[in-house]
Amino acid sequence: MRKLVFLFFLALLASCSQRPSTPFTVFVSNDQSFARIDELVEVPISAIAEQLTLIDEEQYIILDADGCQVPYQITYDHHLLFPATVPANDTATYTIAIGEPVKAERLVYGRHYPESADDIAWENDRTAYRAYGPATQDKGERSYGYDAWAKRVPHLVVEQRYATHLNPDVQAEITRLRKARKYPEANALHQSISYQVDHGDGLDCYKVGPTLGCGTAALMQGENIVYPYCWDTYEIMENGPLRFTLKLTYRPLAVGKDKVVETRIITLDKGSQLNKTTVSYAGLSSVTPIAVGLVIHPESPSAYVLQPDKGYIAYADPTDNATADNGILYVGAVMTKKVSEAKPMMFTNKEAKERGASGHVLAISNYKPDSQYTYYWGSGWSKYGFASMQAWTDYLAHYAHLLRHPLVVSY
Repeated sequence: MRKLVFLFFLALLASCSQRPSTPFTVFVSNDQSFARIDELVEVPISAIAEQLTLIDEEQYIILDADGCQVPYQITYDHHLLFPATVPANDTATYTIAIGEPVKAERLVYGRHYPESADDIAWENDRTAYRAYGPATQDKGERSYGYDAWAKRVPHLVVEQRYATHLNPDVQAEITRLRKARKYPEANALHQSISYQVDHGDGLDCYKVGPTLGCGTAALMQGENIVYPYCWDTYEIMENGPLRFTLKLTYRPLAVGKDKVVETRIITLDKGSQLNKTTVSYAGLSSVTPIAVGLVIHPESPSAYVLQPDKGYIAYADPTDNATADNGILYVGAVMTKKVSEAKPMMFTNKEAKERGASGHVLAISNYKPDSQYTYYWGSGWSKYGFASMQAWTDYLAHYAHLLRHPLVVSY
């Protein structure tokens, strides 16, 4: 009898402590006259946890209206990030429940490459980028700006490019051949492994040099750019499968009488050509102009478009070897705040020779001390989705429009 009472008590306790099974419903609304396809949206984990509390190894699943699972990522700032597709002028419903999620395909990746002068490189399914590190600076190389790597396949390629390019055995053989003055053989072997040669998935064909490269932001003193040098410390805050986020902190830089420390947070989402970047400057004492720059090369001195009213600037870069059939690398930047001035700023003949470039396309705004400045920058390739400058500027204009009209998430 005592045993039956005890079993009844356990059953009663279990029923009383059972968690509610009501799923968490998310509504994503689109007020535009066109469908929004696979755009990433976020829901705070704290809001979900009020209704669905995970225990032990439990996880969330996200289901669309057809009951199909949707991949997601939990972000560094505690949001549930997932792609939403919403028809024109409509609302899509997603359900978050407790369950076993399907494995999401990794569509973004990046890491620090100490074996390559402290590069940090990252990519998504569309394109790839690089920021130069302290080893580059300590060698005396002036590499201020972001580098853009062209790719034309949706899978991740940068890790393999570095591994092939830096293969120690092959590099040793190249050195041996050159010492033996077998230059044709050495050059052929170098070409076979170099990431500056397109082996079918794209290549590194963008020339940065001592410029702002592909959309770097910099403070200005009068008409002079205060060039930021290479990053000093870094933190990879999240690394896929849908979003990559990198935090870079820079060495103190003299801006007038101020010693300024810059911090950048760079985010690349799957499917996007552009990086969201938020910059801030500690130690700045007064309002200072900030410029987002795209380097202009002498082979195409006028191949730029200025559309500050639409929120973007663009340039068609001829690549570092215009005769090598490397196509055109289109670069651009989209601003989230009003641009006070957009213009080309050309170098003097002496500076052009020193920097190996003709100047910059600049979008200039004002930066207030202790604030954050957010903008977007990136690239597209004529061999992967952008057949013309018109196609690229259409993309930038559409991107700027989407930023002004985000999907509305409610729950």
